[in-house]
Amino acid sequence: QVQLVESGGGLVQAGGSLRLSCAVSGRSISYYFMAWFRQAPGKERERVAARSDDGVYTYYADSVKGRFTISVDNAKNTMYLQMNSLTPHDTAVYYCAADPVSPSDYNLWGQGTQVTVSS
Repeated sequence: QVQLVESGGGLVQAGGSLRLSCAVSGRSISYYFMAWFRQAPGKERERVAARSDDGVYTYYADSVKGRFTISVDNAKNTMYLQMNSLTPHDTAVYYCAADPVSPSDYNLWGQGTQVTVSS
């Protein structure tokens, strides 16, 4: 059974940085399109960043371009989201997701990690 487990969330001041991790167990991360989503209270879930296993396909939401970076460490079977220059608008629960076929429709999800950015 494939499982995704996020970590690295927390409270940070505006302008600060955080790095989220998503550890994949049960199968090699190289089989999947991987993505980060977020959902703020009262808002729809938003795809923040995504990439193919080989990195040829990458996606960033306009709201995070130039500030967030998605990466994968195949040896650790882990995906990361480096978040810099954080603002209160980045406050949300962040989820990692995986799918073997599609970069836009994901069938495997983690439990989420809270990111709170104070002003």
